[in-house]
Amino acid sequence: MDTAGIYAHESDRLGRYVQFGYASERLLSVSFPETPDGDASDEHPLLDRIGRYLEGEPDDFEDVAVALTLPTDQRSVLESLRGVGYGENTNVAALARLTPDLNDDDDDDLRAVREALAANPAPLVVGDHRVRDGPSAAPPEVVQQLRALEGL
Repeated sequence: MDTAGIYAHESDRLGRYVQFGYASERLLSVSFPETPDGDASDEHPLLDRIGRYLEGEPDDFEDVAVALTLPTDQRSVLESLRGVGYGENTNVAALARLTPDLNDDDDDDLRAVREALAANPAPLVVGDHRVRDGPSAAPPEVVQQLRALEGL
């Protein structure tokens, strides 16, 4: 059963909604609007998990299929980032070392890591908030709350 659509849950912790697009059994995007899309539904199993996570239940979302429709180098960085679990953090250089074909001594590779983090279509699920010196696709106040939630 495909549950394609747009889904949103209001989060007291974040002071805004968590909204995502889902199709073909894959997460397409995550955003944090102050007002959800008018067509957004509030019923989806992933919304329930996100709600429990935001209430303090550990979850790294590693099993959630994400459609990373990005250039190959950016996709590789975000796939490597998925291995950084709940309550763990890393930095840009270490993430470059974790990513095949990237070198933490190469400024272009470090720039590529930062660009991938900024382009992340699914922040929270692909935890760019766990990279302490890198950008996030989530708003700064959301990143701060996610880091506090995970004790980072």
